[in-house]
Amino acid sequence: MAISQDKALMHTIIEADQKLIETAKFIKDSINQNISSFTPSKFFEQLVTDYKTAKNLYGETILRKLTGFECAYIEKNIKIPEFQRQIKENIEKNIEKLKDEGILGEDNFISEKGYELASVIMYREELDSITPKGLFGEHFSKEVQYYGDKYDVRNFSKNLDRYKDINIKTSAKKAIRRGHKRILVDDLYAHERKKKGQVCVIYALDASGSMKGKKIELCKKAGIALAFKAVENNDLVGLVVFGHDVKSFVEPTTDFSRLLSEMTRFRAARDTDIVKSIEKAIEIFPERNMTKHLIIISDALPTKGDDPEKLTLEAASMARSLGITISFVGINLDEKGRKLGQKIAEIGEGRFYIAKDLENIDKLILEDYYAIA
Repeated sequence: MAISQDKALMHTIIEADQKLIETAKFIKDSINQNISSFTPSKFFEQLVTDYKTAKNLYGETILRKLTGFECAYIEKNIKIPEFQRQIKENIEKNIEKLKDEGILGEDNFISEKGYELASVIMYREELDSITPKGLFGEHFSKEVQYYGDKYDVRNFSKNLDRYKDINIKTSAKKAIRRGHKRILVDDLYAHERKKKGQVCVIYALDASGSMKGKKIELCKKAGIALAFKAVENNDLVGLVVFGHDVKSFVEPTTDFSRLLSEMTRFRAARDTDIVKSIEKAIEIFPERNMTKHLIIISDALPTKGDDPEKLTLEAASMARSLGITISFVGINLDEKGRKLGQKIAEIGEGRFYIAKDLENIDKLILEDYYAIA
């Protein structure tokens, strides 16, 4: 299915029913909180025994969906026996309703329909978030290339162009014609660049336990933004999800629906093994001659192996020797983690980013793609 058709279908579904949107958000948050099933008695017991821990574990969306009450009201009344009985009844009723709707299976696990709904809401939320930033606009099309050959000039754009691409001679002539004593921003011209061939980018995302919750949700959405734009440009996109091992992967493809589905359903768990992610990326990159780029996102140092840092740098070196560039995006890294991330990017001849604002991590990922696309 083409992206334009996907987009129309998804918006038709998700805008049809506010209750459906709430259900989709409930499933999305459940996946990102590493929750795959709901047992009424267990959920009720956790809520009554230790409300604060339950709130941290499940989050407000899940609590509101299953109990029918806002979190502040639950916290205020959770010790009252009559309220507990009402809460228990609501939980049992709402879980049964989710099963009747096919969102949960008879075993109380999230169904395929549930995963599809979560995919739709993640796609819709990311599109609504990124579009106002201008990162899906026409001005970011593949007509503009950072690393092609210079062949023409156009007006300089702070969002698109590097300062090294400014055409000084043409800019100076324009300033003189305008009677300016010095070159102003409006006088600047940048070199236009020829297109390069098809690009293959693999998005390698750390799904270790520390990424659980909002962190992994925003990184998934950044991957969705990357997949959307790259596929729209007819570039190939692959996915590698790693923790203590490679949890899942998608070989480079232009099938956006497949990427969206896989991006939605994985969960965070256990340790970090960056080596495995690089090795898997090397394995699934196409053998043909094309631009090959790996983007790694992680919030921690690798923890697997006798000397995980050394093994990681050796893997990065191997990838580069095979024509693969590597960029590294670090989330809340300590000093040791920052140094390792920088070394990986240096060896991979890519870029190193520190994601200070997770809400804008999609912007970082798209900027990295535009730099090689």
